[in-house]
Parts: sequence; C-alpha cells; structure tokens
Amino acid sequence: MPQPQETDGHAVGPVGKPARSQRRSRRASADAATEPALSPKEQRALKRQAAKARQELIQYAVFSLLGAVLVGLLLSLLVEPKIGIGALVAILCLALSFKYPRQAIFAFVIYLPFSGTVTYALGGSGILQLAKDAIYIPALIGVVQFCRKTSQPFIIPPALKLPLSLLLTLLAMTLMFVNLPQQLAAQPGDNPILIGILGLKILLGYLPLIACIYYLIRDRNDLYFLLRIQVVLILICCSLGFIQYMMLKTGVCPGTVATGAAGFRASLEARCFVGGSLLYNPSQGQIRLPGTFVAPWQWGWFLISSGFFCFGTTFSDRNPFWRLIGLVTLAIVCVLAVVSGQRIALVMVPVTVVGLLILTGQVTNLKRFVPIVIGLVLILSILVSQNPDLVSQRWESFQSRWEASPPQEFVRKQFTWARREQEGILGRGVGRATNSARIFGQVQLVETYHPKLLFEIGYLGLLATLALYTVLTVVTYRAYRSVKDPNLRGYAASMWVFVLFISFFPYYYPLDVDPVNVYYWLAAGIVLKLPALDRQERFQQDSQGTSKKRKLTKRELKQLRQQEQAATFD
Repeated sequence: MPQPQETDGHAVGPVGKPARSQRRSRRASADAATEPALSPKEQRALKRQAAKARQELIQYAVFSLLGAVLVGLLLSLLVEPKIGIGALVAILCLALSFKYPRQAIFAFVIYLPFSGTVTYALGGSGILQLAKDAIYIPALIGVVQFCRKTSQPFIIPPALKLPLSLLLTLLAMTLMFVNLPQQLAAQPGDNPILIGILGLKILLGYLPLIACIYYLIRDRNDLYFLLRIQVVLILICCSLGFIQYMMLKTGVCPGTVATGAAGFRASLEARCFVGGSLLYNPSQGQIRLPGTFVAPWQWGWFLISSGFFCFGTTFSDRNPFWRLIGLVTLAIVCVLAVVSGQRIALVMVPVTVVGLLILTGQVTNLKRFVPIVIGLVLILSILVSQNPDLVSQRWESFQSRWEASPPQEFVRKQFTWARREQEGILGRGVGRATNSARIFGQVQLVETYHPKLLFEIGYLGLLATLALYTVLTVVTYRAYRSVKDPNLRGYAASMWVFVLFISFFPYYYPLDVDPVNVYYWLAAGIVLKLPALDRQERFQQDSQGTSKKRKLTKRELKQLRQQEQAATFD
C-alpha cells in the first residue's frame, strides 16, 4: 500500500484524506504530556477506588430496591396495586437521587417533557403531577450537603441574596398574616395553608436549580452533553406531537366530539396518544394540541423555549453534525408551532429566532449565519408550499384572536382587576391565583403573570419579585459578556436572552407552569457556569502550551486538576 504523504504539513492517506489515527495519536500524546505517568502503586490505588465505588453502588441499589419492593408490596395488598407500584418507583427515585445527585438532575431534565404523558398514562392523579419532584428534591438535598461539606456557596450568584431574602420575608409575612387567618375560617375542602405552600414552591421552588446546574457541569464536555440531550428531547417530543396530530387528522383518534360550548374547550375525553387534554375540532377552526404535556398552553411554551436551546446548538456547538441536528430540530419546532394550533407559539417562535439572531450577534457571523438561515428558510418554504391552507388557517385564527382581545388591552384589564381586588398591602394570599394549587381548594384564574403576583402578594411582593428577576438578568448578562470563547459565548448569549425574555414577558404566566418554570433557572445556571468553563479552557490551553517545552510537575498537575474539579460534585 502507498504510505501516507505530507501535504501542507498534514498527513494524508492514499485517497488524500487526513489520517485520523495519526491525529488521534498526536492529540493523545499531547494530552499525555500534560501529566506525568502514574506509578504502579497509584494505578493500583485507582483500581481499588473504582472497585469500591462499584461495590457501594451495587449494595446501595440492592438495599434500596428491597426496601421499595417491601413497601410497595404492603401498599398493594392493603390499599391498591397502583398505589403500591407508585410507592415502589417513588422510593427508588428518592433513594437513588439522594445518593447520586448528578445523575438525578440529568434524569429530572430528561423526564420533565414526558411528565404529562406519564401522568395521564397512569390515571391523571394530581399527586402524579408532582412526581418529578421525587427526583429533584433528593438531588437538591445532595447538593446542599455537598455545599456544606466543601464550603461552596449554595445561593448562586451572591447578588441574589438581598432580593431573595426580601421576597422570602414578604412571602412569609403573607403566609402568616393572610393565608393562616384564611385557614382558620376556611370552608371544608379549602386549605389556604397548603395552597400557600404549593404557591411558594412554584414561585421559588426551582430557583436552587441554578446551583444544581452550576455544580453539575464539571467541564465543557458536560455542557455539550446537557445541551445536546436537550435538543434530542425536543426532537423526540416534537416527533411524538406530530404523530399525535396525524392520528387526529387521519381519524385514528376521534378528537373533540362534544357539542355546544364544550366543543370549543380542551378536554381529557379527547386525549390522543400522548399528553393530556386537547381540542381538535377542525370544522370549527379549533385545534389546540398538548403534545407530550398536560395541557395545550404548556406545549406552546415548550415550543417557544425550545427555540432558544435549538438556536444555541445550531450556531454554537463545536461539532458540525450537532449543528445540523440543531437546525433540523429548530425547523421542526417551527412546523409544530403551526400544526399544534398554539397561536402564541405561532408568533413567538419566529420572533424569538429573529431576536436571537440580532441580540446574540450571530447575524454578523456570516460563515455560519448564511448557510444556516438559507437551510432553515428552504426547509420551511417547502413545508409551507405543501400546506398553504393550514398556514393560512392558523394565521387567520391568530388575527381573529388579536382583534377580539388585543394582548396589551387584555394585560391592562388584568392589572385593573388585580388592583381592585387588593385587601391590605400583602395581597390575597400566596398561591391564591396559582392554577395548579386548585387541588387544595378554590383559586382565582388570572391569565397574566404580573397581575397574578399583584393579586397574590400585593405591590411589595410584585416589586420584590421583579427585583429578583432583574438582578438575575443583569448578573447573567455580565457572565455572558465575560466569556471569550466564541462557541461558549454563543451558548451564553442564547441562554441570557431566554432569561431576559421570560423575566419580563407580560402575557400569560410561563414561570408558573412546566416546563418554563424549570428551563428558566436551568438557563440561568448554564450562563453563570460558562465563565468558569471559559477560564478552565484557557488554563488548559496555557498548560498544554507549556507542556510542549517540558512536562508539568506534580504540583502544576495538581493545580490543573483542582481547576478542572472546582465547584463540581459527583
């Protein structure tokens, strides 16, 4: 066989392509040069440590499984088999999440977009809608213990401490002086204290995700893994949502068969394939699909938030294959925004993509901007040309809705109503306008976020909440601007724009429902971690540059490893 030749300083094989094995060997030798070879004693110590970790995992998993099976069997015999199975799964999740918080946070992020489908597949109990917290809360406890053991800060960034303390004080006062008196005078079936606790959890319960994500991401590979997993989840959920639409369109699922006013409302009776309640009555121009979520409005906001994650991967992933996957997924999100009948997604998905192009500066990155935009426009143009009536119908639906109730006028009326409803300076009670708290009693439906806060916690509470969001937006902006690496900076820009958009968006209440109430804090944690990853990357490059002249000493190697492992947990 002909031997590889040198062309422009690069080894090429017999067909003129770079020899990948040689590139890998060069990278391996460069990496090996950064650290001294381990002695046989150190190698044996590492093997013993790995074997001990495997043994601990097996023992812990076996004992957890035995305990869960025992409790589940007792509940199955004494109460109901479904309760027993649910208890078994819950105990396993609690035990394993507490022991392995990193893996639990990943599991939490993966389970979130499928939680609605799982909930209604198992009967639709209100308790099942909180099942994801069986993964999140034990992992959170594990992170708290990690922070105490290693003296790491739990409130990240520190600038949040003042507005968060102020808001928690006001919420505690509202619980004590509003919800508690309501509890003492409550009618049967109404539990204002439980409503307040759930309302508090929904308002701030996922804020610690910032710390969880910050400590979860150990290096650049963890970051790419998390964001690629997110794009894969979006692709899977959109595929399931499209199958749901086709099953309704072809008659496999009957859709909405009710008459009168019920024929214009989403219901569980029309549930199809995945997700929860839906509305499919095309003869009346009414299509509101839930995708994999509990309700259509959650699916709409999932599509909107997905645009930010797909945009980041499309423009900022270091691997061309994943940039292509991000582009395809972004196009599919745009398609689902049309076919699912979500008017807000129909408008906000393209608006946010255009806004991201401008605010992140990608419009000036012609090398990536031009081919990506041409590809996206080409894909969407083909789909629109094949379904012009569908696009026209959706746009007419949006126009009629806008004319019937302009968003700015609707928000103004909600604020006017919330001001009239004020009683004192602490509002009407924490959770009293939180939709998911209705399982504990009567709540008021308020369809915009800031009037909802005004109704629940008054003017002071609203101002304190806005102060918290404003500080977080400013801090994440500074973190994004401090990142130098182009790819990491692109991700930081996308996540910061998402935080900015959700913090002050006046219409609807995305921060109160899945998945935005999780993705908001997830995005903030990613942005705040990126400057540390950027410094770590530059430190490694400097170290590798030094290693070309000499090997690193043990002291320098220890410093490098400490830099890589700083503020992370296993």
